[in-house]
Amino acid sequence: MQLVFEHVVFDLDGTLVDSRVDLSAAVNHVLGTLRLPELPLETVCQYIGEGARVLVQRALGPAHEGRLNEALDVFLTYYGAHLLDHTVAYDGIPETLVALADAGVVLSVLTNKPAAMSRAILDGLGLLSHFAAVVGGDSLPLRKPDPAGIDHLLATTRASRARTMLVGDSLIDLRTASAAQIAFCGVAWGLRRADLVAARVERMIDHPSQLVHIVEFG
Repeated sequence: MQLVFEHVVFDLDGTLVDSRVDLSAAVNHVLGTLRLPELPLETVCQYIGEGARVLVQRALGPAHEGRLNEALDVFLTYYGAHLLDHTVAYDGIPETLVALADAGVVLSVLTNKPAAMSRAILDGLGLLSHFAAVVGGDSLPLRKPDPAGIDHLLATTRASRARTMLVGDSLIDLRTASAAQIAFCGVAWGLRRADLVAARVERMIDHPSQLVHIVEFG
């Protein structure tokens, strides 16, 4: 069968894995270390998506930006030791990755999380072997929503731009796909469902298994 999409690029946090609790715990560890008030999970979730530095910067707020480098070091050290305390793959993700791979689809990951942490999470959850490449926020000089990550993955996998689709949960992912001139599919189980609904994305799925149909028929 001729697939509509031969290469599927996944965002990580909010798309493949639910990492909210571990990220929130790391943020609040930083705030506690700096003797600042902790933040509720819902607030931290609004700050996720543009990498560790931006996450910590938002958590600190403008009044404490001068302590950003110190805070970021604390965050990376703590989070690096607690990547998988509560982080899990979303329901249906493992089975869908197997189904896509069995259909001959090339799979890759594009995230703003540091690459080593991303690979460690995927490996710890038994998912890493499904992916031909993983590009993190520190892999290239530019990160999402810049299209450089997609361009790099296309060169690495030798996949066609016209037959590549990015799957993600946020407007950052949508903008990345648009900038790279590739297809986009939004996920309803992630951190930014309302944003994607408001943006009226062409493709939106409620369960990972729906990706198999999209890959086959568009």
